[in-house]
Amino acid sequence: MKKMVALIFSCFVLLGMLAGCGEKTQEDIIEELGEKIKNMTGYKAEATMTLETGKDPQQYVVEIWHKNPNYYRVALNNANKDQSQIILRNDEGVFVLTPALNKSFRFQSDWPENNSQVYLYESLVNDILMDPERIFTANDEHYVFQTKTNYTNKNLQQQEITLNKKDLTPVSAKIMDVELKVLVNVEFEDFELNASFNEGDFDMDRNMTGAQLESLPAMAQESDEPLVVSFPMYVPDGTVLNDSKEVNIEDGKRVILTYTGDQDFTLIQQKSRVQQASTPMHITDGEPVDLGFTVGALTSEAQTKSINWSYDGVDFFLASKDLSTEEMISIARSVYGTEVK
Repeated sequence: MKKMVALIFSCFVLLGMLAGCGEKTQEDIIEELGEKIKNMTGYKAEATMTLETGKDPQQYVVEIWHKNPNYYRVALNNANKDQSQIILRNDEGVFVLTPALNKSFRFQSDWPENNSQVYLYESLVNDILMDPERIFTANDEHYVFQTKTNYTNKNLQQQEITLNKKDLTPVSAKIMDVELKVLVNVEFEDFELNASFNEGDFDMDRNMTGAQLESLPAMAQESDEPLVVSFPMYVPDGTVLNDSKEVNIEDGKRVILTYTGDQDFTLIQQKSRVQQASTPMHITDGEPVDLGFTVGALTSEAQTKSINWSYDGVDFFLASKDLSTEEMISIARSVYGTEVK
C-alpha cells in the first residue's frame, strides 16, 4: 500500500513538472516582451510592406536599423516606381531623405515616439503592452496579439501582430480598418536582435550619397515625361474643386488646384527635379508624416498647415488654414486620380 501511495505521489509530482514546462501564459509573454525591449541594444530587420490603401496595391522593401536609445534608419524602396526614401534619426535631428532628388528635410521631432510605426519592433511591442483589451491567441509556432493602434490615419484602427514563439521576434503585422479589412501588411523576412553597427551608419551625408548611386539614373530617365496631374479621391464634405490653373515655370509646368467650401485647401504639383544643393531644409515646427506610399513633411506656420511630398516623379504641396492635421493627411493619402498634362 505504501508503495502504491508513493507511486501515485510521484505521478502527481511528474505531472506538476510537465505542467510547468507547458504553454506560457499571456502574462508570462507580456513580462518577457517588456524585458526584451528594456534590455536590447538594437536590431536590424528586413521586411516587405504591402499597402492596400490606394487605387492599386503597392509593395515596398523596408530595411530597418535601430541602435538604442534613439538612432534609427528606415529605408523604403518601391522598385516598380523607382521610389526610395530614408528616414534617419541621430543626434542632429530627424531627417527624411529622397536620394533621387537630392532632397532632404530636417526636423526637431520626437519621431518615432509620437505614433505607432508598423515596421518598428519596439513600437509593435509597446502597442501590445499598452492595450489592456488586447486579444491573445497561440498556435504551434506563433503568438498572435490583436490590439488597438495609435496611427495618424484614424482609419487604421486595429492590428494583428504575430511573434515567433522561440524568441518573440516579429513575424508579421497587419493593420486593419473598423471592418477588419487589411490595409497594411508587413511581413518580416529577417530579424537580427542586438545587431552591431558601423561608424557612419546613421550619418545623413553618408546615407544620401550611398543611396544616390542607385537612384539617380532611374530619376534621370523620367525627367522628360509629361506631368500626370493627380486629384484627391477624398475631399471633406462641403468642399469642391473650384479652379484648376496651369502655370508655365522655368523647367516645365505647375498645376494649382483650388478647393473651396467649408474647408478650403490648395494642392500644387509639378515635375520633380534634382536639387542642386544638398543642404537639408530645416523645419522647426513640423514632423515626418507617413502617407503610406511615401513619407512627407508636415509643417505649420502661423495658421497654415502644409504637407510636402514627392512621388512617382512629381512634387506635391498641400496647404490649408482650415483643415485639421488628420484631414490633411487623409487628403494627401488619397491623391491618385490622374490626368495627363
